Amino acid sequence: MGFGTVFASIAFILIIGLSSYLLVTGTLFTMDTMAHSFRELSVMQNSRMRTGIAIVNISVTDIGNYSRSMIDVRMNNTGATSVFTPDFKFIDVFIYYESVNGTFYRWIPYSTNNSTELGDNEWTVLGITPDKINPRAFDPDEQMGLRIRVYPAMDENSTGWLKVVMPNGVSDTGYFTH
Repeated sequence: MGFGTVFASIAFILIIGLSSYLLVTGTLFTMDTMAHSFRELSVMQNSRMRTGIAIVNISVTDIGNYSRSMIDVRMNNTGATSVFTPDFKFIDVFIYYESVNGTFYRWIPYSTNNSTELGDNEWTVLGITPDKINPRAFDPDEQMGLRIRVYPAMDENSTGWLKVVMPNGVSDTGYFTH
């Protein structure tokens, strides 16, 4: 056997060994990444299963010479998880209503301002009752009030639609009449 044959055999064995190593390492890395993703998915799904909200009342009043509407929403935490104050900004509020200026479907951003300083097309928390255990946290069996200020004002005798989505995606919807 010549040197060329020995060298080719050693090179072939090294290439096969390196390829096998890379295949096994890549497979282990992929399996570890997938296992981590499944753990995160499981935690998120568990959180969603334990979360529940129910809109119990929606009322509308006009302000500012009937140019703006204030929509007050009362909702109960019917689940087993709490939503803490820093997470309020991750609660999404969507609204559909009719005005003399047209039909509006919009996402309403959260504002840390109190209800008297609320800007147009913003929402804030009016209060949480009874708020005894974790102050300013929306705990199970508590009721939270939201105030939404919309511009332009909602038409009289019209029906609107509201959707509140918690940070983990659990939501509730409700129709309301002005």
